[in-house]
Amino acid sequence: MTAANLHISCLDATCYAGRDPQQDRLGSHMRLHSPWHPHLPPGDASPAERLADALADDILREKLDAGDRLPAHRDLAWRLGIGVGSVTRAYAMLERRGLVRSVRGRGMFVASRPGGSGHMIDLSANMPPPMFGNRALARTLDRLAHTVDPALFNVYPPIAGHIEHRRIMSHWLTELGVDMPPDRLLLTSGAQQALGVAVSVCSRVRTIAITEELAYPGMLSLLRQAGLLPHGLPMDRHGLLPGPLERMLRAHGTGRCVLYVTPTMHNPTTATMDQTRRHDIARICRAHDALIIEDDVYDCARDDLLPPLVTLTPERTFYVNSLSKTLSPGLRIGTLAPPARFMAAAQDALLNSSLMIAPLSYAMMAQWMLDGTAASVRRALRGEAGRRRELALRLLGPVLTAPSYDAFHAWMPMSVEQAAAFVSAAACQDVRVTPAQPFMADPDVCTKGGIRLCLGPAGLPDLTEALHRLRHVHERMQQ
Repeated sequence: MTAANLHISCLDATCYAGRDPQQDRLGSHMRLHSPWHPHLPPGDASPAERLADALADDILREKLDAGDRLPAHRDLAWRLGIGVGSVTRAYAMLERRGLVRSVRGRGMFVASRPGGSGHMIDLSANMPPPMFGNRALARTLDRLAHTVDPALFNVYPPIAGHIEHRRIMSHWLTELGVDMPPDRLLLTSGAQQALGVAVSVCSRVRTIAITEELAYPGMLSLLRQAGLLPHGLPMDRHGLLPGPLERMLRAHGTGRCVLYVTPTMHNPTTATMDQTRRHDIARICRAHDALIIEDDVYDCARDDLLPPLVTLTPERTFYVNSLSKTLSPGLRIGTLAPPARFMAAAQDALLNSSLMIAPLSYAMMAQWMLDGTAASVRRALRGEAGRRRELALRLLGPVLTAPSYDAFHAWMPMSVEQAAAFVSAAACQDVRVTPAQPFMADPDVCTKGGIRLCLGPAGLPDLTEALHRLRHVHERMQQ
């Protein structure tokens, strides 16, 4: 053997010790045919997760095109200094996300172009993920077939709802920190009807409507239809600011205003009032005899440090809650607790709204609450909300306002102009999101822009993929 041959043999032994020569040849062949330049970003995540992120980033940045070959498993593991199993797991993650595809006997290839897969991922509908599968629904319906009272279906229900169902709802609200007797509750066809009844009653005795500068679009529409043009007031991370509220109430005079507010997990900004802020808002409204419509649909657990406003000012607060956000979107049962002096007027408004809760919804609500299903689902949904929130923070991090409460939406603050461009760019990536415009109480003066991301409806693989795409949209806009 010549010295040159000996030198080459030694290099081979050093670099490829313990490796299959045939696999080495295959690895060399694959390196020549894969345009990807392997790299592993730093971080605390596992090598598989970091590798999947690196490849996904380059695919979504259009550094790789559909049909491009990825490096072979062993070759990539050797070049990055990680285990073959880590490469296998990373490729599996990318395949579940629809970014790569495996061709038997040939290898792994980029599957989709970053411009969109043709499958729109909708992050614009604000609802929790589905928690009731076929089996759970079948079991419930089977029980109801043997236990349901035929009277539910054979007669009109009382205007406020059957007293036994109001007792069940009263117990549910008690677990949220709202101790409201059944005879103070009106059951409604979802929170929207409850809000409509509250607006109908308030519009008879108040002429000025005040909201946060961004507020639930459905409520803004109700206020405008009732002739109460909403005045939006500034917010911070704790929600509505007390100073501007007090100045607005003083300017319009005592007994003329109604305030619509969402103290917990504000839609869309996720702001949650702390205890001090809640007491300040209650004190100011009492001092100026302002009525309050409290939207509490995102409240999912009792917290004595975050008391609902109705517990602080029951004499002036119309309290609204619903099962749609904390149990199931299909269970269209809301509740309204008006101040005692407005109970008769609220019942009249409810009667005139001509909507009735479906008897089957009543029966399912009772079944789930009495057998413990509802409480179990509520706990599970809160856990799922926490997981999805952490996923969004991990992938979008600094560009999100970190929610301080568990629900299924998140907020990306940005200027109104940036938000419009972001919505268009996200749509090109097959992701649908909601800008701030529909939430603006005063569109001509509001400068608070942003994007609401709804984390509930999409399955976790689609949600993960959508958040990756949105991260790259944001990065491109910053370049």
